[in-house]
Amino acid sequence: MRCFDCFYSCFHRGDALSTPKGDVSTETVVEDAAVSSAVSSTPTGQGSGKVTDSYTLGKVIGSGSYSVVRESVHKKSKQKFAIKCIKRAELSNEDDEAIQFEVSILQQMKHAHIMTLEEFFVEPEYYYLVTEFVGGGELFDRIEARDLVKILIDAIKYCHDQNVVHRDLKPENLLLMSADDDASIKLADFGFAKTVTKDDAGLVTTCGTPGYVAPEILEGASYGKPVDIWSIGVITYILLAGYPPFHDDSQPILFKKIRKGKYYYDSPYWDNVSTDAKEFISKMLVVNPKDRATATELLQHKWITGTDVATVPLTSALTELRRFHARKKFKAAVHSVQATISMNKALSGLGESARNSNSAVSL
Repeated sequence: MRCFDCFYSCFHRGDALSTPKGDVSTETVVEDAAVSSAVSSTPTGQGSGKVTDSYTLGKVIGSGSYSVVRESVHKKSKQKFAIKCIKRAELSNEDDEAIQFEVSILQQMKHAHIMTLEEFFVEPEYYYLVTEFVGGGELFDRIEARDLVKILIDAIKYCHDQNVVHRDLKPENLLLMSADDDASIKLADFGFAKTVTKDDAGLVTTCGTPGYVAPEILEGASYGKPVDIWSIGVITYILLAGYPPFHDDSQPILFKKIRKGKYYYDSPYWDNVSTDAKEFISKMLVVNPKDRATATELLQHKWITGTDVATVPLTSALTELRRFHARKKFKAAVHSVQATISMNKALSGLGESARNSNSAVSL
């Protein structure tokens, strides 16, 4: 079992633009302990007693700066779960509030394609978040998963109906619960999620993942639910073509491209993709959030309601996606070699004693 880039990342967000703070105050999230569970003997919501009274904690399957995730088994039902163990002493007040808010969001979520929080234990030294165990891997490990886009939009429609904005939609946050069933996809990682009182405004924090973030977030404008729709547009584009609509090695240039909203259907990657699919994407990748389609409207689009979700095999997109990432890795390797050469040149002008010292060299 390997780490996953969402719940199992234990709050590590190296690619994120920022931590979620500073948003306009929004409506209070109503905590609902009645999270549906397939295990009747397993209580949901606030756990009673110690976590070890109910669960056997097993091997570590993920780790972060102040938490680990352990593969665990419920003692009565023998069902497998994942338990995030968060060390409270290492949390700032802001971190603590963020965790409490994420828990309150997850306790609201009762949807077939959203990761379920089974229980939340509060003990003197640790917080314990008990969730469904994910055994199928990341989306890009099984990119041929059927009806993926429809499932994602349906999950986001549910979130938006609850006035919850996810704010960090990306393929890594879509997990396959089972290695055998392509349809058992779950949306995870609500660490950036917030509630809103207006559909298209109320939030101001710059957060998300470069490449998937909406233009209005980069502009510093007040934003809302439409930012999730933009991210779904990016994900759909990637699934069909194998590369993102907006990309550049320079983050400032990447953000400039996103703010302009200019993208292309390049040949030969888009030659076999239907007009309906392209038109579907165009409903989401709209710079003005007021003109962007809603999740409800997208579920009624003819590309979604048709027989096939994709007009080309998703395995073709995976092949191109691997090439795209390979090119990025190659560029990174070249830059690393160039940095090493520069370092060697800088050191060659120094005496032996200087080369053996710990002094930093300015390049």
